[in-house]
Amino acid sequence: MAMASLARRKAYLLTRNLSNSSSDVLKYSPTMTSFSRGFASGSEENDVVVIGGGPGGYVAAIKAAQLGLKTTCIEKRGALGGTCLNVGCIPSKALLHSSHMYHEAQHSFASHGVKFSSVEIDLPAMMAQKDKAVSNLTRGIEGLFKKNKVSYVKGYGKLISPSEVSVETPDGGNTVVKGKHIIIATGSDVKSLPGITIDEKRVVSSTGALALTEIPKKLVVIGAGYIGLEMGSVWGRLGSQITVVEFAADIVPTMDGEIRKQFQRSLEKQGMKFMLKTKVVGVDSSADGVKLTLEPAAGGDQTILEADVVLVSAGRSPYTGGLGLDKIGVETDKIGRILVNERFSTNVPGVYAIGDVIPGPMLAHKAEEDGVACVEFIAGKTGHVDYDKVPGVVYTHPEVASVGKTEEQVKALGVEYRVGKFPFMANSRAKAIDNAEGLVKILAEKETDKILGVHIMASNAGELIHEAAIALQYDAASEDIARVCHAHPTMSEALKEAAMATYDKPIHI
Repeated sequence: MAMASLARRKAYLLTRNLSNSSSDVLKYSPTMTSFSRGFASGSEENDVVVIGGGPGGYVAAIKAAQLGLKTTCIEKRGALGGTCLNVGCIPSKALLHSSHMYHEAQHSFASHGVKFSSVEIDLPAMMAQKDKAVSNLTRGIEGLFKKNKVSYVKGYGKLISPSEVSVETPDGGNTVVKGKHIIIATGSDVKSLPGITIDEKRVVSSTGALALTEIPKKLVVIGAGYIGLEMGSVWGRLGSQITVVEFAADIVPTMDGEIRKQFQRSLEKQGMKFMLKTKVVGVDSSADGVKLTLEPAAGGDQTILEADVVLVSAGRSPYTGGLGLDKIGVETDKIGRILVNERFSTNVPGVYAIGDVIPGPMLAHKAEEDGVACVEFIAGKTGHVDYDKVPGVVYTHPEVASVGKTEEQVKALGVEYRVGKFPFMANSRAKAIDNAEGLVKILAEKETDKILGVHIMASNAGELIHEAAIALQYDAASEDIARVCHAHPTMSEALKEAAMATYDKPIHI
């Protein structure tokens, strides 16, 4: 079976390389954020103009330049990298790591023979480390722009025609940047909730939660998605009492159900409390704190929940307002997302969109792939993004990572399937480092053994998932992974054992 699946994979590669049809190429997509600064001359026409310097935008700009296209990127923030680098993925991961180190020092070091009389938090130093990481990375993107000869215009960009972008510069001036192809990559913004005013002090978005000047005694998180659980973990490790209020019946509703249950139990053991099927009716903020009025999602008696800080983390909305889309006739859906075809083209010739502003998962790495594929199409090549094979990661501890379909999705398709699982409690490396919480779960089609989905809960799940992502990309069978020699002792062996459990039997359990 392994040789047959290898042949199947080779045939897939040959088909993908030779085919120029869009059916194997991509789908819709989502990106990051913003507008820009500069040394570009508005009178010179570009081959490509990118509005937004987030992961989708700056990657698209660099790739376009590498393909020989004269390119300008416009970014309003004053620093490249978009939401992800400045107030999202990167600073949150810095704080997740720092807070985890503190938590380990408090609770785990002694069992490893590392003892000290006391440990304390220096919050300003922790924030400074985060800010340093962000600053270094944003400057790094500017360096990449210079290396690849991408012009960078700082200011707020707005379409005034299908080939012209008016830019309001920070000094109050205005310039017009012209381009044969314009890519909208303005990303997304925090989704607001009715009756809740975010002041970034007592009632904060994820941006404010990354910059609190003191550790709140009680933090309430509205929304049990990726961002809310990650930021709740940060402040929970540092000493806050965390309560997560979620309207839905489950946390992270896109997650595989079996994994979700184990994940929630793990977070609860860490002290995180959940109020599911609960609606936030109102939020009253004062100098003394915040009072939330709650009621059951299905209706019922209201209750009051008090907090020092409330984090509103109910999702994100595409940033498409004020871009002049209506002026040139770009079509959007009812929630403001730009409609594009398989080549990321809008209904207006010469205007494209990628990332969070179009339908699809709002992930930075997804936006990067959108950007590359989009400019490859513009350059006359063939782009490729398969949204069914984009990995997702929750960067808590343990992390949860997945790629492909959940068991619920497979059942809904009516496909006969097999499930293979392997716990990290039976993995020698995980036991050796005393970090054995979690498991690997693989779903494969029963008849062909083709892998349909992989779900991992582990301390380093975000790193382990990419072997599975490659396997899905090339239509591998579970036996393919099982027959690959994995180094010992590694946590990656758990993926091999789960694959063995899928098509046959594992060895170590």
